[in-house]
Amino acid sequence: MEERQKKVLDRLQAQCSRREYCIKDIREKALKALDGDADAASAIIDSLVEERFVDELRYASAFAREKAHLTGWGPIKISAALRAKGIPSGVIKEALSEASDEEAATKLESVLRAKFRTLEGEPDAKLRLIKFALQRGYDYEQVRVAVDKII
Repeated sequence: MEERQKKVLDRLQAQCSRREYCIKDIREKALKALDGDADAASAIIDSLVEERFVDELRYASAFAREKAHLTGWGPIKISAALRAKGIPSGVIKEALSEASDEEAATKLESVLRAKFRTLEGEPDAKLRLIKFALQRGYDYEQVRVAVDKII
């Protein structure tokens, strides 16, 4: 590995040790740092994966946990975002299986209660709550049950 590649590898290792990245994000960073040299970027990515600085399952699990717990996203929206990052569907399924359905239902209910406070008195509040929850990535059946508890 030449000197320039080694410097980029060291910098990317430092970044990966501070936070999780997926292969797609790291590839973009490597290509930018190496002025588009795809072969050198692939060698760096292979090294990062081999040394476990980058792990798709670890990234997907952390992403799913953060989006589910902090931002209140549902499994459908999380899955779509991970697919956009180039994560394989098997890895996505495994990452989403770590979250319990009970926790997701509780989070959905709390998000809907907060939204309902802003909609009180509006005639189409139920419809707007349903649309809001569907946009957050929850399954319709789950949304229907949660909305019926609130209204």
